[in-house]
Amino acid sequence: MSGRVVAGAKANAPGVPAEGEADREGLEEPDSGLRGASAELRHKLRTQRRLRLVTLMSLAALVLLVLPAFFGVRAVTSDPVLASLDSLKIPEWASKNDKDFETGNSLCLGVCEFRERVSESDQPFAETTKVYTKALTDAGWSERKVEGCPETPIRAEEGTYTCWQRDELTLDLAVSLPGCAVDQVSAELNPQAGAEAPEPVDPASCVGSTVSIKVWNAIEDERGKKDPAPGPQGVQPDAVLPTDDSIFQTDPTPEAS
Repeated sequence: MSGRVVAGAKANAPGVPAEGEADREGLEEPDSGLRGASAELRHKLRTQRRLRLVTLMSLAALVLLVLPAFFGVRAVTSDPVLASLDSLKIPEWASKNDKDFETGNSLCLGVCEFRERVSESDQPFAETTKVYTKALTDAGWSERKVEGCPETPIRAEEGTYTCWQRDELTLDLAVSLPGCAVDQVSAELNPQAGAEAPEPVDPASCVGSTVSIKVWNAIEDERGKKDPAPGPQGVQPDAVLPTDDSIFQTDPTPEAS
């Protein structure tokens, strides 16, 4: 009896689990550990999916919003006419130190847009003209001969001047002597009183030519256009004033009494 009482006391001692409970606790520990690891894995997968979703949404926003806005601003800020001049197949020696000038507006509100490009060429104007003529022809421009082109005659030894048209644009191409030679010719033709004669320019240092390209909208270019409703031509007769008016009477004015 004493042995059974001691065994029962040990079994019911505080802090000592019963035999069945100890067995269950030993079986529950691995199960709870697996559940915790599985929950952590699911949390990591959800986090990775969120990151991938955010990344995809960011890329979609970049493609659909940012890039079109960038190219749209670029298209608005860049002049298509000047861009077409940049695309001309001109050798590097024929287009140096380009300077662009723009006036007016593209909507032709008041004045249509006008563009001018001034460049320098290393070769004389004859060779430079050939290069630009071929480049304009290859780009779809057609030469036109109209009254008023050029506005002032150009001597053959000083340069060339041709007019072109493509779609709604007209273009003037002027290739002339280099700036140093123009200054020399101007000083010789228009000497200042009391000034010393200019020293001749060294031909070895004054070479090349100057290129000027002017582009208009065709609706602004009146050269070569005929008046659709011309007025009467001839000599306008002098106006005939009436002679029966009192101001034309020659009778003397009676004297006051």
